[in-house]
Amino acid sequence: MASNVEAPESWYLALLGFAEHFRTSSPPKIRLCVHCLQAVFQFKPPQRVEARTHLQLGSVLYHHTKNSELARSHLEKAWFISQQIPQFEDVKFEAASLLSELYCQQNLVDSAKPLLRKAIQISQQTPYWHCRLLFQLAQLHTLEKDLVSACDLLGVGAEYARVVGSEYTRCCYLDLLLMERKLGEVHPLLTLCGTIVENWQGNPIQKESLRVFFLVLQVTHYLDAGQVKSVKPCLKQLQQCIQTISTLHDDEILPSNPADLFHWLPKEHMCVLVYLVTVMHSMQAGYLEKAQKYTDKALMQLEKLKMLDSSPILSTFQVILLEHIIMCRLVTGHKATALQEISQVCQLCQQSPRLFTNHAAQLHTLLGLYCISVNCMDNAEAQFTAALRLTTHQELWAFIVTNLASVYIREGNRHQELYSLLERINPDHNFPVRRFLRETLKMSNAEDLNRLTACSLVLLGHIFYVLGNHRESNNMVVPAMQLASKIPDMSVQLWSSALLKDLNKALGNTIDAHEAAQMHQNFSQQLLQDHIAACSLPEHNLISWTDGPPPGQFQAQNGPTTSLASLL
Repeated sequence: MASNVEAPESWYLALLGFAEHFRTSSPPKIRLCVHCLQAVFQFKPPQRVEARTHLQLGSVLYHHTKNSELARSHLEKAWFISQQIPQFEDVKFEAASLLSELYCQQNLVDSAKPLLRKAIQISQQTPYWHCRLLFQLAQLHTLEKDLVSACDLLGVGAEYARVVGSEYTRCCYLDLLLMERKLGEVHPLLTLCGTIVENWQGNPIQKESLRVFFLVLQVTHYLDAGQVKSVKPCLKQLQQCIQTISTLHDDEILPSNPADLFHWLPKEHMCVLVYLVTVMHSMQAGYLEKAQKYTDKALMQLEKLKMLDSSPILSTFQVILLEHIIMCRLVTGHKATALQEISQVCQLCQQSPRLFTNHAAQLHTLLGLYCISVNCMDNAEAQFTAALRLTTHQELWAFIVTNLASVYIREGNRHQELYSLLERINPDHNFPVRRFLRETLKMSNAEDLNRLTACSLVLLGHIFYVLGNHRESNNMVVPAMQLASKIPDMSVQLWSSALLKDLNKALGNTIDAHEAAQMHQNFSQQLLQDHIAACSLPEHNLISWTDGPPPGQFQAQNGPTTSLASLL
């Protein structure tokens, strides 16, 4: 009898051991791992073993395969069975958390929300899971732009963490509340969070993790306000902090308070996130070669992580990085590479409906910018119109309509549409229009916004040239060319060299005029060659896509390329 009683435990442990061995093999043997776990059901196991096995199968299928329907089936069974078993919190709430994540990935948000609400309701005696599930539901409301509900949940989380004595988790929730505040309301909360972070005593990894969280939010708030120079000390602290955290080991003593077990992001993901905010800063500041360097590093790190982890946030990071580097490519005159990377974003969005929903407007905006760069103005207008239809984000809306206005200006015969658009941008006519350029130059200089400074200088130089003030024009165009070369901004270089040619010719400086003409010819040739290369790519057909999901994959033509395809 004794052997019969022990038999089930023996076969169960043996199958689990084999499953784990196959899962952690290099490379992982997921099919064999799944077979071992499925074999458990052949022995008609007790409810606890059945529920746990469904959870393990759902987790393996979700994280390591594309069989989301089968993963969903196992997770739903794990959630259903575990609710009938007393004191089975870990399985119950992990199943709820994973299942709601999967629902969101499949765009089944209406299934995810009630599931999370029920899990939150019954998890109040389990601090770690209660905090994590509150955070998850708040994140879901944020993605839906329901910031009121998100803030309410974050407030509940912060108060719950205070009651159970977890200053660490309370600070995580307060930091999240920063994201939902207007710029003017942020400073008191920043001060409170900063004080809690510095005073919090805990294991080093948690302290540094909290500091990274706080600094990431602080840096992004500065960047939202366009304060590229002011943010530098915070960004430097953040970069130092991530270096510190990468040297610490995870085998620190576990915190005694269960609520302190809550983690906002694995440290490997934090490294990619710090690369991402560094790229954002470099791009805003006009250090495009630096942005390229950090993008390459981040994408390589992402590829390594995605071999072992299919977490949706990694694909989100990848898309945001590509969105930024695509804009850099268009500025530096690498349209063909930008187009191939737009195609990569399409492919990533094809794999995830949720990712497409969140980035469709940005994708059409990038295609609109590409269309402008290759002088396809009708397509640019169609892309920007599609993007406006898909976004409610105020800053993105302003960016799109500004670029749409530039399309109308370039076409020259769209005055009525242009005036209608300007009415939407500035309905009260309360901007000091005559001071626009000088104010822009003053603000961009103060915050080291190099590209904005270069564009303002060359435009002022052009205006002075048209007015016949050649000396003042020269004073603007020369620094514009120097700054554009440093960025490098191909369009401003082309514009500046054309102005310098005409200026020097008007001033009788024959040698300088010839040199500027040669520069202009070189820039024109580079842009023309890239233009031809871009328009001959199969991906160029994307400019006609304005509705529905992104089209199928395009096969690029053979030939040399400087794209990041080898990294992706």
